[in-house]
Amino acid sequence: MQALHTAATGMAAQELNVQVISNNIANLRTTGFKKQTAAFQDLIYEHVRRVGAQASDQGTILPVGVDIGGGVKTVGTPRSMTQGTLSQTGNDLDLAMSGEGFFKILMPDGTYQYTRDGTFQMDNQGRVVTAQGNPVQPTITIPNNASGISVSEQGQVSVTLPGSSTSSIIGQIGVTRFINKAGLQPVGSNQFTETPSSGPPQDGTANAEGYGKITQGSLEQANVDVVSEMSDLIAAQRAYEMNAKVISAADQMMQSTTALFR
Repeated sequence: MQALHTAATGMAAQELNVQVISNNIANLRTTGFKKQTAAFQDLIYEHVRRVGAQASDQGTILPVGVDIGGGVKTVGTPRSMTQGTLSQTGNDLDLAMSGEGFFKILMPDGTYQYTRDGTFQMDNQGRVVTAQGNPVQPTITIPNNASGISVSEQGQVSVTLPGSSTSSIIGQIGVTRFINKAGLQPVGSNQFTETPSSGPPQDGTANAEGYGKITQGSLEQANVDVVSEMSDLIAAQRAYEMNAKVISAADQMMQSTTALFR
């Protein structure tokens, strides 16, 4: 019976939907996390009677057809890149991006990855790095005798050196944007890589035209709405249960039909 297969595709789709929702909820407190949603499409149809076909020798046309659907399929888990709220931390190297752009990170293999997580620290060489120890680009090294680290909205990093009453600019934190930021590939650790879908990286300066500004002493929170996720979770659970009931009903009907012909 076709209904068994159709309902099974519905259960599989809702199982994936719950997986996506659970990942969003699990990352509720992950800095810079961008939530995902599950997108579905109906499967190919069996056209028992095609709409618009000729219904008689006199040329009458069928106003409606008989189309039997095959179920549902997953077509993507698009990521929402909307802005998350900013939370103040007071740490000098905690940086939040407001608006368009990502921080550019140099990986050990020489490639670049991109992140909205501005939880930066200093390594044993004084470089500004991520929690995994990878340098923020362009590489900025803070002298070990410096004090009063300041980062402007444009990404200029300034410190006060011994014997000086004024601050000195020691580097510039870059910002990178993409034509289609939703096309970036997530690789874990709050980081993304470019893909043909995202388009090439466009390096620029924070708070310039088309680029967001940097806020020192703050971090961008996840853009996950708990109420919305819980509502979606309940809806997915109900849809899964209804598909399970369809399978049970179809199985009982098939058994009854088989018994009649014995």
